[in-house]
Amino acid sequence: MRLAGKCALVTGSSSGIGRAIAQAFAREGADVVVHYDREKDEADEVVVELDKLGRRATAIQADVGVTAEAQRLVGDAIKALGHLDILVNNAGVEVRGPFVDVTEELYDFVLGVNLKGAFFAAQAAARHMIERGGGRIINITSIHEDVAFLEFATYAASKGGMRMFMRAVCQELAPHGITVNDIAPGAIATPINKRTLGDGNLLQELQSVIPAGRLGEPEEVAAVAVFLASDEAAYVTGSTYCVDGGMSRWNKGL
Repeated sequence: MRLAGKCALVTGSSSGIGRAIAQAFAREGADVVVHYDREKDEADEVVVELDKLGRRATAIQADVGVTAEAQRLVGDAIKALGHLDILVNNAGVEVRGPFVDVTEELYDFVLGVNLKGAFFAAQAAARHMIERGGGRIINITSIHEDVAFLEFATYAASKGGMRMFMRAVCQELAPHGITVNDIAPGAIATPINKRTLGDGNLLQELQSVIPAGRLGEPEEVAAVAVFLASDEAAYVTGSTYCVDGGMSRWNKGL
């Protein structure tokens, strides 16, 4: 088991990619705090699944878009597990709409959860990890940390911000044995893509710009997270790993 004896907090882990990461960590021997905002029943289900794997697990609620809540979440996770070796900033939201119609309220909502929440959760975790002599911080961003996303300006801005946040803080934390990396999923079969998955025409259109010809599975993202959380990745920091079937490199040509 690559994560035996480790303790992890995975934000937004009641469903989708976060849930798959929590499950993968538990299978590799880690104890896990399952974070949720509104989906308590789903989070409790994940806890039961992790318990069956023989791991310690607990669900903790927080609105990570509020700085004090993000900081409290990390503190509560440390209290629940005794310490924290791994933080996965997975919680995220996206709202579609023309740039000219974006309100301050919408901007604050998306940037608050996706960027501010990740920033201050990582800060709280880093302070603890520095005292312990090391740790892993993994941000689940998106290929849209680099690839433009029509009518999702707030989402793209938040993910681009996460990329530069990662690149900046990895330098400060590396001397303390803490690595900081991003995983950038492309189109993954999760609840956030429910509309596309339920529309054959939309699904076909999406698959046409993915060289692999299909959507990815949450478990394929989780596999990369396990690697980055493990001792095998001790010398890996400041990098983004795209899990996208080649989508970010797609070019139809002329």
